[in-house]
Amino acid sequence: MIHQGNEIGSEQNSLSTRRISEDEEMNMKIPFTGGCSCGTIRYESTAEPIMMFKCHCRDCQQGTGSGFAPGMLLPRTAFRLTRGQLRYHFTPSIRRGKHKRGFCPECGSRITGGEFEGEDSPFIGILAGSLDDPTWFQPQMDIFVSDAQPWDQMDPKIPKFEQYPPIPTKE
Repeated sequence: MIHQGNEIGSEQNSLSTRRISEDEEMNMKIPFTGGCSCGTIRYESTAEPIMMFKCHCRDCQQGTGSGFAPGMLLPRTAFRLTRGQLRYHFTPSIRRGKHKRGFCPECGSRITGGEFEGEDSPFIGILAGSLDDPTWFQPQMDIFVSDAQPWDQMDPKIPKFEQYPPIPTKE
């Protein structure tokens, strides 16, 4: 079933606030760390992800050179850079303004997303490939499936959203 991003229902509300199960959490160590491929950028998160997803929007396709970007949303207050400073690129957003994408100024590795230009967000997105141990990444949903490529094989067992999923609630 594909959900519209603006529908509000009990299934979607449970998706947006679903925490990672004990089985999924077994390999995740808090705090967890990550960074870019050259080591200029390093980060740490002191909280588990709010959600994990695969984004199939054209912006993520072009930014990764792939069919989707594997990402996760974190509480902004739990994320901090421990080395280096990100450079930012801005792309148009259908929701509002422009998306803010953080990358390493030396090697170009994309690290962050999920923010909007000129706004303080309670969340920050990071790409799963930037994790020191990406093996524990387990997507809970596919988003922007309206832009998915026909050759992109999606997991039929996880929920799909035409565009944005419901906005998570802060815990």
